[in-house]
Amino acid sequence: MPNLLEFEQLKKSHEGSPEALLFSRVSGALAHHDRIALLGSSGQGKSTLLRILSLLDAPDEGDIRLEGVSCAKINPIEWRKAVCYVAQQAVMLPGSVEDNLRTVHHLHRIPYDAPLVRRLLAQAGLEAIDLGKNAADLSGGEKQRVALIRSLLLRPKILLLDEITASLDQSNAQRVEMLLQEWHRQEGTGMIWVTHQLEQAARISDVVWFMGRHTLLEKTPTKQFFERPETELARQFLNQPLNRGELCLS
Repeated sequence: MPNLLEFEQLKKSHEGSPEALLFSRVSGALAHHDRIALLGSSGQGKSTLLRILSLLDAPDEGDIRLEGVSCAKINPIEWRKAVCYVAQQAVMLPGSVEDNLRTVHHLHRIPYDAPLVRRLLAQAGLEAIDLGKNAADLSGGEKQRVALIRSLLLRPKILLLDEITASLDQSNAQRVEMLLQEWHRQEGTGMIWVTHQLEQAARISDVVWFMGRHTLLEKTPTKQFFERPETELARQFLNQPLNRGELCLS
């Protein structure tokens, strides 16, 4: 069985300028059911990598394959249905909360699963939300959770999660983590999750990808990464006071 997602020798420069390299020689593979935490200092291109994997941005070089088929041979709309990017800053479409949740039904001819919607809203702490409310009037945290549920209704093969709990308080962030852990158990969805919270990375992943020196520097099982990182740069990253203070290793 081929890997769920593979990418080889991806390269990206700022605004396409070769003199302003963001990253290069980035290769990796996501197996079925993998949960990956994507870590690294700011400016390494983590969000850009997620956007490239979802075909929202184009690499300067390299190839991406979904279950062995190159992205060049798959309709981008179908690709984004299977490889779904959830941004840190949620975008609400015009209309009500329910209009936003029904977007998947209208665009992709997927039946609207009202019981699933109710279950996901409850798991996300939104059971009391007024579905008729203008989505633009939601708080930032509410928008983030509605956008995540909207993506889950696609039942994607892969979720690309870009700091999706950054705008949530601790209680709601934990709700979202638990929702996604349960979703992973039930659906087997692969996940690549960018986070700056090391405790969260340790909880939600099986493997850590660490970006540094303009490339994907480490691909290491989570426990091993936090206990014995392979590179000096990763050790320095883990030992920074801000990062170290967030992590309690047993």
